[in-house]
Amino acid sequence: MKSPVKKSQSSRSSRSPHRSGRRGIVWVIVLSVMLVASAIITVGIGPVAISPDVVTRVIGFHAFGVGEHTPGSDDNIVWLIRVPRVILGILVGAALAMTGVAVQSLVRNPLADPYLLGISSGASTGAAASILFGFGAGAGALALTGSAFLGAAAAIVLVFSIARLGGRLLPTRLVFAGIAVSFALAALTNFLVFASDSRDGTRAVLFWMLGSLGQARWQSLPIALAGIAIAAFFLMMWSRKLDAIAIGDDTARALGTNPTQFRALAALIVSVAIAAAVSVSGAIGFVGLVVPHLARRLVGSTHRVSLPVAGLLGGILLIWADALARTAFAPRELPLGVLTALIGTPLLIALVRRLNAR
Repeated sequence: MKSPVKKSQSSRSSRSPHRSGRRGIVWVIVLSVMLVASAIITVGIGPVAISPDVVTRVIGFHAFGVGEHTPGSDDNIVWLIRVPRVILGILVGAALAMTGVAVQSLVRNPLADPYLLGISSGASTGAAASILFGFGAGAGALALTGSAFLGAAAAIVLVFSIARLGGRLLPTRLVFAGIAVSFALAALTNFLVFASDSRDGTRAVLFWMLGSLGQARWQSLPIALAGIAIAAFFLMMWSRKLDAIAIGDDTARALGTNPTQFRALAALIVSVAIAAAVSVSGAIGFVGLVVPHLARRLVGSTHRVSLPVAGLLGGILLIWADALARTAFAPRELPLGVLTALIGTPLLIALVRRLNAR
């Protein structure tokens, strides 16, 4: 005969996935409302302050054809400069946060982040070649973005080639290959900066490497949108497989998933998303490292709910960080990667202490 205590525990555990799902839906709704409100408010923040009412009218007219046109400089500032910047911040923040959740599960390391695969270093090398030596100048306004994306893609191929030299694609091999490629490409980027005689170009490269949304334009959004859309679609579709592989390779095999093949496919999807994000914003650290842990604290570790929650949190965090970065030292703009590092370091220290306590 089962004891009442055991029966009660069993019934609670059977209901826990449903409670987690309901809690995830609630948090997705709450964070979605917060994201929309944050976007409207941060669009109005800058050297020229614009009220949320004006921001709403401008967006309503241009995006939905609602209301009347607002002539003057406010219309150009909102629609041509700040709205693309905020949208890019949402896309990049969501891409970094969601892929951070996936990478931490794939390598089973809570301190892993999306830049672990050497993608950021590859994008930096491509961007440095474009800025300093005019590589890809024929592409016009998209030369920087295209060169950074090609550099990131080359880094992906190199990391996967090295990781597969020993046979199976194991987490440790993927990590070590990413670290090796990162150091090599960082050295190459530094050499390009050293070999250049352009002070302005050197300053532009360093600012880009520290992360910025200052290059955001409507024509740069499709690359970031494609990256996050691909990542979101596949990672959500593979949420159960990510749950299994986060527990262990034996669990994944028992549930019919080949860990080596799945890890390669998932890492490739992550790499494409991060390459797209880094190519338009530079390297913005700590978002993909810290936000996944915040999402798990809110809704648990089930990927079906933690992935969208992390994406929304990442978007909210990054657009507010960007608003602070462009106003804290106005008229100068603080590199976004510096600010996210200042915010993320105390959170990372608290996370490490929590892990040690466990």
